[in-house]
Amino acid sequence: MPEYLHLSIDMQKLFGPGSPWAVPWAERIIPCVARLTELGPDRTIFTRFMTPKSPEDAVGTWRAYYKKWSEVTGDRMDASWLGLFPELDRFVPPARVVDKTVYSPWTEGKLDTLLRGSAVSTLLISGGESDVCVMATVLGAIDRGYEVFLVTDALCSAMDQTHDAAMQIYRQRFSVQVNLTTVEEALDRWSK
Repeated sequence: MPEYLHLSIDMQKLFGPGSPWAVPWAERIIPCVARLTELGPDRTIFTRFMTPKSPEDAVGTWRAYYKKWSEVTGDRMDASWLGLFPELDRFVPPARVVDKTVYSPWTEGKLDTLLRGSAVSTLLISGGESDVCVMATVLGAIDRGYEVFLVTDALCSAMDQTHDAAMQIYRQRFSVQVNLTTVEEALDRWSK
C-alpha cells in the first residue's frame, strides 16, 4: 500500500467561535480530524494560516484583503487565535505544523521541503475551508502528482453553497485525481 500522509488544513482557533472568520462547522469536524490524526500522528501535518502584523505588511492584493479584515491582523487580534484547536494541538509532536501566509501550503515551499525524498505518494486531506484553502491544497497536490483522498466528513466551509459547489468540482472535474472518502473508510483502509 502506498505511503500516506494526513494533511489537515487550518484547523485553528482563528476559524472557531468568536473570530470574525468563524466557520460554523469547524468545531463539528474536530472529532473526525482527531480520529484521522490518531491513525498516525507522526503521519500528520497541520497547516496554519498566519496573518500579517498589519495590512501594510501584506503584499499585492493581500494588502486590500487585510484592510477589509484588519481585525485578524497581528496588531489587533489575540495571537492565541493562530493556534490549533486544543483537541488537535495535543498531537503535536509527533504531528508537525507548517505555517503559511496564503491559501496554498505549497506556494512558500515548506511543505515541499518536508515531503522531498519521502516515500509519501498519497495525501488524506481534511480541514477547512473546502472551497478555499483546501481547494488550493488539492490543486497543488494534483500538480505534484499525489494521489488525493478528500475526507468528506472531515471537511468544513463557512458557506454550504460554495462547499457543495467545490465538492461537485472535485467529483466531476478531478474524478481521476481526487478520491472522496469518509473517516470510516479511511480508517478501514489505512489502519491495516
